[in-house]
Amino acid sequence: MEFIKQLRRKKGMNQSDLAAVIGVSLRTIQLYEKKDANIPIKNLGKIADFFEISIGELYLHEVNETDGQYSKKRTFLSHGNIGYRLDKGKVVLKVPLVMATSHKALVDNFQDESFIKGLFRIDFLVQVVEEAFYMAFEVLGDAMNDGTSHAIPNGALVLGKKTATNAFLSHTEYINRPFILVCTDRIICKSITGISDDKKALVCHNLNPSPEFTDFEVPIDKVLGLYEVVKKQV
Repeated sequence: MEFIKQLRRKKGMNQSDLAAVIGVSLRTIQLYEKKDANIPIKNLGKIADFFEISIGELYLHEVNETDGQYSKKRTFLSHGNIGYRLDKGKVVLKVPLVMATSHKALVDNFQDESFIKGLFRIDFLVQVVEEAFYMAFEVLGDAMNDGTSHAIPNGALVLGKKTATNAFLSHTEYINRPFILVCTDRIICKSITGISDDKKALVCHNLNPSPEFTDFEVPIDKVLGLYEVVKKQV
């Protein structure tokens, strides 16, 4: 992001200074300061906190200053989602974040709207916001890490779009897509490859080919919430 360079220079810092603050290499900061840089959300949060602005403001300054065709932000609230609309379909979406340390707390309080509203929110830059509720999750474990561009490694943050648990009964387009499953005993990230013959369970697949990661079924009545993974930050 070129805007990071502007913020750094206003503070009289060089790239090495910022790298030390964020805890990354000089080369990494050089990459971060390029236009359209893909910055992991955790480090983006550190940069935003250091400069005392939000992640959303970083994105908004970037698109507005590097492309004059974007208009100013417009706030919106839909299905519990808070965000900023930009021209050309760009949206900065502010969603509740469930870190790995909060997985159990979400399971225990899944029906408590006040608990979800009280979660820390992070920003994702997306093209389109559909009519659904969104949440972000930290992925725990490497079951979905096969080393390819589709991998979702341990510690990745993913943006999930809430989906009905019975969607697989009538919508085949969901098959083979990655999902976050909020179950009665845990939160997992899996690729759902279908439903059981009796239509009472979701067939879950791990991308990691290691023998310890085998396919299994999760009874639908054990799934509290289902979220299609629409974006990831690693």
